[in-house]
Amino acid sequence: MNHNRPPVPVIIIVLLAILGAAAYFLWPQFQPAAETGLTASGTVETVQTSIAPEVAGKVLEVLVEEGDSVSAGDVLLRLDASLLEAQRTLATANLAAVKAAVTTAEAAVASARAQYDLVVQAALTEEAALRAADWKLSKPTDFDQPSWYFTRAEQLTAAETELAAARQALAKAENRLADYQKQAAGQDFLQTERDLAAARAAYDLAKSLLDSTTGADQTLRDSAQTRFDDAQSALKDAQKAYDDALTTEAAQDILEARADLRLAQERADRAADRLRALQTGLNAPKVLAAQRAVEQAEAALAQAKAAVQQAEANLKVLETQIAKLTITAPADGVILTRNVQPGEVVSPGTVALTLANLSDLTLTVYIPEDRYGEVTLGQTVSVTVDSFPGETFQATVVHISDRAEFTPRNVQTVEGRKTTVFAIKLRLDDPAGKLKPGMPADVVFE
Repeated sequence: MNHNRPPVPVIIIVLLAILGAAAYFLWPQFQPAAETGLTASGTVETVQTSIAPEVAGKVLEVLVEEGDSVSAGDVLLRLDASLLEAQRTLATANLAAVKAAVTTAEAAVASARAQYDLVVQAALTEEAALRAADWKLSKPTDFDQPSWYFTRAEQLTAAETELAAARQALAKAENRLADYQKQAAGQDFLQTERDLAAARAAYDLAKSLLDSTTGADQTLRDSAQTRFDDAQSALKDAQKAYDDALTTEAAQDILEARADLRLAQERADRAADRLRALQTGLNAPKVLAAQRAVEQAEAALAQAKAAVQQAEANLKVLETQIAKLTITAPADGVILTRNVQPGEVVSPGTVALTLANLSDLTLTVYIPEDRYGEVTLGQTVSVTVDSFPGETFQATVVHISDRAEFTPRNVQTVEGRKTTVFAIKLRLDDPAGKLKPGMPADVVFE
């Protein structure tokens, strides 16, 4: 079968047309990038400050609206401070009270010190007289050394040692007697003693009653005589039982233990007397007591001063918290958002207002990697925004990123490197204050 094919000239014309169209559309892509001006787009930005209370409270008043210009230190809103102010009143009163306590404690310290000085002076005077008497004492016949041979400190130590030994012996004697009295035989002897004591008391009372009936009615006297005879008989029986009990070993042990206890008690008493006699001058008990009184007064003063410091710290905390209820502007700027109304209760960290510094507007744009070398720090660029058609603003390059962005992997190909971009930060010059954050802007690098 024969097929009709187009003439060769027609085919050539069609191919030339296709090649021409391709060259028309593809040729610009092969032109050097520097032949076209560098442009980029971005959004106007500014530093925004979120203003939030540091403490919780009810909003008392909000003094600004959105769009208001404020200066650093201007009051923006206040929270209710009634509760904290009441607590501050109490803290102030408490501070005054503890300060008064310090004054009282200082007076007590002064009084205790004065009393201590008086007691010391009197004790030293007494000691001086005793020292003079010591020189006149003759040597005891039972010792080789004179009375003044040992120092007062050595004598005190010896007296304290003797008192401790005497008290130890006294405790030992008390325990020994208690042990004997706990035994069954000892209990019997003690009961015999109690019976004898009761019989003696009854006899004395009966004899007193009998004596009082002299000259009285015979019936009363006969009754008193009968009571006396009974008491006398009971006393004889109790005395005989006691005399018999004295022959027992338990009775002898108890009586011996009582004698030892009495002797140990006398030894301890005399040792204490000896020590007190040696405690003269600064070692005198009254001086030591006065010294303890001074120490106690000083401790009370230190405690009172610590209470003042604590009260001052508490008051300072309350004053700081009250001050935080008044929120002021941290810097000059314009209120962008207002999120609270009077009467609302806010928590710490709740953003109440947003403040922006419109005098420091910036614009961040991104340029491809192959145009990176066309931008320099300090370079002036032209900026246009849709809100002001036909008007051009100036901006200055203030930062050029040294790191490519939007590159999740190492780019090896030429085409891939063309998709790598670098951030360029510009500072806008807007003395009239026309530009606002969020406006889209176009940039032409000159």
